[in-house]
Order: sequence, then C-alpha cells, then structure tokens
Amino acid sequence: MVNLHRRSLHLSTLALLSAALVAGTPLAAHAAVAKPSVATILKAAKQEISKQKGVHVTVDTVSGTTSSKVVADIGKTSGTETVVSGKESFTITVTPTYAYLSGSKTGLTALMGLTAAEQKKIGTSSMSMKKGSSYYTTFKTNLTAGTTFESLLPATKGTTLLAARDKKTDGFQLSWTAKATSTQPKTTTVMTFSAGHKTLPLKDAVKTSTGKSETTFTKWGEKVKVKVPSSTIAYSVVFPAS
Repeated sequence: MVNLHRRSLHLSTLALLSAALVAGTPLAAHAAVAKPSVATILKAAKQEISKQKGVHVTVDTVSGTTSSKVVADIGKTSGTETVVSGKESFTITVTPTYAYLSGSKTGLTALMGLTAAEQKKIGTSSMSMKKGSSYYTTFKTNLTAGTTFESLLPATKGTTLLAARDKKTDGFQLSWTAKATSTQPKTTTVMTFSAGHKTLPLKDAVKTSTGKSETTFTKWGEKVKVKVPSSTIAYSVVFPAS
C-alpha cells in the first residue's frame, strides 16, 4: 500500500498551538461546570463535542524557520482541510461517499509523500478514494466531527486546572506536558475551554523546544458543506495494483 506521509488532520501534533484571538464565542451567564475541576471540565467538553455538527479550525505553526497554516472545516459527514507550508500546499475533501486529494507539485510530494510520477498522474486534478477504502476511512475519521476533537482532549491524570482564567475569553485553562520521544520533543500545552453554558475548546497553545503553534476553534455547531472537485482521477489509476 502506498505510504502517504501526511494522511490526515493531526491537530494533536501540528498543534504546537498557542493563543490567537477567538472570534466571538459568547459566554452564557450560567456555567455548564458549576464546580470546575479537570475531571468535570473534560467530562462536560466530551459531552458537548459529541453534539456538535461542525467547527472551523485554524492552526498557525512555526517550527524552526518554517511556518505553516492549516484551515479546516469539520462536519458530521463531510469535511475539508487545506495545509500550506511555504510554497507547498495540499487539500483533502471528504464527502459521505468519496475523499479527494489535490495539491501543488511539491505539496503532494514533499508533504504527502507521493513520488514525482504519482504526482504527475494527478496533475491539477484531485485523486478520488471511494468509501470503504482504507484512505477514505482515515480521512473521514480525522475530518468529521467528534473523533478528531475528543482525541485532542488530555487524560485527567497529569492535567492541571490553572487558577487564572484566560484574559481574552474568561475561559477555563487546562495545562499538561508530554515527555519527549524519539520523534517528538517535549511539549507543554494550555487548552482554553468556554466557561459558559457549553463547555467547548476555544483555543490551544503548545510550545516545544523547536517551535510553537496557535489554534482557534470557531463556529461550533455549523453545518459544513464542501465543494466536490470537478476534475478527478481514481486512486487505482494513480496507484495501480501490482
């Protein structure tokens, strides 16, 4: 099977996520979490995330001297993600029946791991993947509401509720640290949650020894509609069976 290096929206690792402004998420007078703690905030967030029809996500990342941006709309059954890193870019679109991949020449090779020959077959079209295929399943899992964002939430153990509220949103702030691994440096994360009647992630800040990112979550509850590419080429044409 072909190895697409960058197969889906990995907010938990792209998100070296820091505090950008959140566009107008209102906070209700009565909080959903009466007695805030790590456990009660995470429980309320999981329950609320499962009810959402969609969300808009923006991720700005700086790693070393390289800057990249992810813009995604995550819906119940459809979603789309565009990644831009320098002059390289690619877009993934998911519908209930197909997933599509398109991108710049270097975006498909350097970011997604395709060979030059495979990229040439796709050209300016979009590669289509049918429902039921392994890559369709991967993209759908990561670009539809619920699983992506619940997986962002930390474990209760090892997470701390900061005493101070976020200055811009008055939201709860949870902080945790992940140890360095052979492939990932040590990361320190602060995630902000609404303190209103719906406990939802508003923004996320992650810092490492090599970079940082800023992520915002807006338009919770939106119904996501995606545009199906007009020119497509089947996965089996790009990667014929050996």
